[in-house]
Amino acid sequence: MSRIGRMPIAIPDGVTVTIAENNHVTVKGPKGTLERTLPAEMEIKLEGSEVVVTRPNDLKKMKSLHGLTRTLIHNMVVGVTDGFTKELEVNGVGYRASKAGKKLTLNLGYSHPVEMEDPEGLESKVDGNKITISGIDKEKVGQYAAEIRDKRRPEPYKGKGIKYADEVIRRKVGKTGKK
Repeated sequence: MSRIGRMPIAIPDGVTVTIAENNHVTVKGPKGTLERTLPAEMEIKLEGSEVVVTRPNDLKKMKSLHGLTRTLIHNMVVGVTDGFTKELEVNGVGYRASKAGKKLTLNLGYSHPVEMEDPEGLESKVDGNKITISGIDKEKVGQYAAEIRDKRRPEPYKGKGIKYADEVIRRKVGKTGKK
């Protein structure tokens, strides 16, 4: 039995979960509303102030969908109550990030500044060399952070580039002189 899939999802105060046909789940909370259509094979039930996900049989596909479905609903509930954040760090001489309105401007050693527009429902803040992305949809927050990081990935010799705040860069030893 899936240990994650079996756990019920507690619904905090101020959050409403509605399950329509075709497993279309809507979660409303203080920070906003999230909707998602989940796999139709899973059975999603509201039991009091908990959401319980059950699977029809023990096929490998059903087992993997069980935990996934439960986690997706849990992420929606956490998103509308607390929201999600990702932190990025810009490291390198002359590498800078600045924010004007909804536009994030990155100076990353290219001949031109890289400009990015904040997607709908996400907010980015710049504080020195730190970029913080926050929003209610975990998937969108992670995707936007990954897109920013892709503009200049950290390199292994000097550690220059954009990295996640909790990321550890495996460093390499540079060239050595002639003997």
